[in-house]
Amino acid sequence: MKLVSTSLITYLFAALLLVPAVSRAAGEAAPAKVAKPDLVKGEATYTAVCVACHAADGNSAIAANPKLAQQHPEYLVKQLQEFKSGKRNNAVMKGFASALSDDDMKNIAYWVTSKKAKPGFAKDKALVTLGERIYRGGIADRQVPACAGCHSPNGAGIPSQYPRLGGQHAEYTATQLTTFRDGGRNNNLQMTQVAAKLNDREIRAVADYIAGLR
Repeated sequence: MKLVSTSLITYLFAALLLVPAVSRAAGEAAPAKVAKPDLVKGEATYTAVCVACHAADGNSAIAANPKLAQQHPEYLVKQLQEFKSGKRNNAVMKGFASALSDDDMKNIAYWVTSKKAKPGFAKDKALVTLGERIYRGGIADRQVPACAGCHSPNGAGIPSQYPRLGGQHAEYTATQLTTFRDGGRNNNLQMTQVAAKLNDREIRAVADYIAGLR
């Protein structure tokens, strides 16, 4: 009887080992494709739903309503989803967000982030120095971190993590910090903990400083 060559045995053994892997790969579903945002639909939905409060280009002229232009789209989608679910409590926004699908939210967010944000201005000269000190250095004796650490020195934020703040209306920013502090906004534990350590004057100061960032 002839002996099978060592090289042939090695080849057959390797082939057998590969069969299950090939079979698994063949049976695996292809990764689901993530739909790209539709900016045309985004503009249409924004115009129908958002423009009255946030302006045609996302640069709200009403100090109580936030500027949305150039905001990170992931942040906007998250906020819309949380308005809809009730995790972020706002009766007006819940009404609008409840009518939007996830695709609508994504389309709106990516469209409005493509609009250029208009710069804002710090207005309170008596508080701007205090606001700058808190934003850039925090308040060490109360363990308040520098806002710049998460939102960047110029207020641009970090995509997918921390929102853009630079140029935002001081009134809106102050309202949100106060609402975090007083328990009216509960969709970000980190911000609740930071705002809890700030008094009204410090909130006004840092909000006014943020309005002038660019």
